[in-house]
Amino acid sequence: MKIKEIGKRSEHYVTRYVLDLQTRPVATEVRIYADENGKYNIPKEYNSEVTYGDTIKALSVLLYSEGVVANDRIAEVINAISNNTLNISSGTVYNFCASFSTLSEESRKQIENDLLNSVVLYTDGTVVTENGKQAIIRNVSNKQSVMYTALENKKISAMKASVLWGEFMGVFVHDHETALYHFGTDHGECNVHLERYLMKNSEESKNSWSNDMIHFLSGINHAKKKRIAEGDTAFSKEQLDSYSKRYNEILKCGYEQNKKTKGKYAKSEEKKLLNRLKKYKKNHLLFAHKFEVEYSNNMSERDLRKCKNREKMSGGFRTSKGREMFCNILSIIETLKRRKMNIIENIMRIFQKDPAIF
Repeated sequence: MKIKEIGKRSEHYVTRYVLDLQTRPVATEVRIYADENGKYNIPKEYNSEVTYGDTIKALSVLLYSEGVVANDRIAEVINAISNNTLNISSGTVYNFCASFSTLSEESRKQIENDLLNSVVLYTDGTVVTENGKQAIIRNVSNKQSVMYTALENKKISAMKASVLWGEFMGVFVHDHETALYHFGTDHGECNVHLERYLMKNSEESKNSWSNDMIHFLSGINHAKKKRIAEGDTAFSKEQLDSYSKRYNEILKCGYEQNKKTKGKYAKSEEKKLLNRLKKYKKNHLLFAHKFEVEYSNNMSERDLRKCKNREKMSGGFRTSKGREMFCNILSIIETLKRRKMNIIENIMRIFQKDPAIF
């Protein structure tokens, strides 16, 4: 540790610390000696006279995964850090990422196993552009793992191709995607997503029932958090019965108010919302019946922000291979973050063919 002194030296002083990073290129000379027959057995990774080390590769992958840095800019940043001693290209950055995507397969299998063994999973999907056409990136997550998957669309047939949807036997929490009801064994509806529809209805219909439903559901969630803080793991049957009764009362009021709603569109949309709440009552209240189920799937929505950032930066993906590579890399990086693991160190481990996630 360096010491910097300010003022005249004496026995009495106060301490402050300056934290910084040192960035400088390091060259390692690799000497390969001839065997007893005079042959040089050069390992595949040293076929070129000059190769790049794992730190440079790890930094490239990390910058790529953040979703807002193009490959040519990543190359510029790394070259600048080295005071232009290095001269890597955007193609080299892409090759680093493609290699990492392939080498991360074993770690991604471990992520998949963790998700499949979960009681509850949270999922969401977002539309991205691939070669001028719409495609899907969907994520599935719990509190310690997240998996991103490149899909062609949100249809059941596309999801059946994934082990996560085909074999998961727990609860899915999502934004009222009816196709997902064909997977898992139970479903929780995202109530934060529902609140947006309820607020919109309050504004358009001027009716009170939808605002009452927002306060009712958020009130249950507040009571649940309080119970959990006190060490409880469930509401009593009497409490759940009262919640069910109140839910029905609000819906009954909603149907009555809908009869007087002005405006054909507002009236129709409100009726659809009421019918949805009636049909999926069990799913909207599942968070109250099972404390392990969250009130919303906001976790998944946050996980998808990187995908939207990438979309804005690059204007979309050029190929399905590029979209799949992005998903593979993001699955590893975001899981490392979630588990509070050293990101650079564990990216380097994967480049060294050592799984980082168990």
